Amino acid sequence: MLKRAVRLTSDWVDLQWSLTIDSLERVAPQARGRLLDVGCGQKPYEHIFKPFSSEYVGIERRDTFELTKADKAERQPDLVYDGDRLPFDDGTFDTVLNIQVLEHTPAPAELVKEMARVLKDDGRLILSAPFQFRLHEQPHDYFRYSPHGLRTLCQAAGLEVVEVHAMGSLWSVIGHKLNSYLALRVARLGGLAQALGKLSHESEATERVRFWTLPFVGPSMLGISAAARVMDRIANDPEETLGFLVVARHTKPGASA
Repeated sequence: MLKRAVRLTSDWVDLQWSLTIDSLERVAPQARGRLLDVGCGQKPYEHIFKPFSSEYVGIERRDTFELTKADKAERQPDLVYDGDRLPFDDGTFDTVLNIQVLEHTPAPAELVKEMARVLKDDGRLILSAPFQFRLHEQPHDYFRYSPHGLRTLCQAAGLEVVEVHAMGSLWSVIGHKLNSYLALRVARLGGLAQALGKLSHESEATERVRFWTLPFVGPSMLGISAAARVMDRIANDPEETLGFLVVARHTKPGASA
C-alpha cells in the first residue's frame, strides 16, 4: 500500500510521465483490433489501450531488454526481435504503438517504415517522442524530434499524420528539468525510483539516497509540479514542450486523404 502511494505520488510529480499518460488517454479510443506495442518494455501503457483493442502484443529488441531485468519484471514482452525486421507479415495489425522509443533507435526511418509495413490499410500508428529531455539510457540516446521531423518520417513511410499533440509547454519543460536535478543530483533518488519500477532501462543506480535532503527536496518538487501545471494553462507556449505525440493513418499507395 505504501509503495503504491509513493509510486502514484512520484508519477504525478514526474511531469514527463504524467503528460505522456494524459496524451495517450486522449488518443486511446482511436486504437482498435490487433495492437502491437513496439518497444513495449514492461507494458506500462497496456491498461490504457487494452479496452479499445481485441489483442495487445508487446515486442522488444533483444539487446535492449536485458535478461536480468526481464527476470525481475512483473510484465514482460510477448516477443523479442533483432531490431531490424519486425517478425510479422504485411498488414498484420490494426494499431501500432511506439511510445518514447524512437530517440533510442539509431535508424528511426527504418523503424517507422517497418511499423507502417505491419499496419493494415487505414490502420493507426500512435507514436510519441521527446523534444526537450535530459540524456537518458546512455549511450543509446540518439535523437530529439520536432513535429515536422515526425511528420517527415511518417510521410516517407506512407503514413498520413492526422493529429499532433504537444506534451506540456514551457513551464512543464522548466519544471521537469528542475525536478530532475533535485531528484537525481541533489537527493540522488535514482535507486529509489528504480525500486518503484521507474527508470527501468537506465543503468543500475549505485549512489546512496541523501535522505537529509528530502525535507527540502520533497515539498519543492511537489510545488514545482503544481506550479508548472498552473502556468501551462495560463501562459501556454506552443513552441516549448517536453515532446510530441502523433497519430498517423496508413494509406494505400496513391490514395488521397
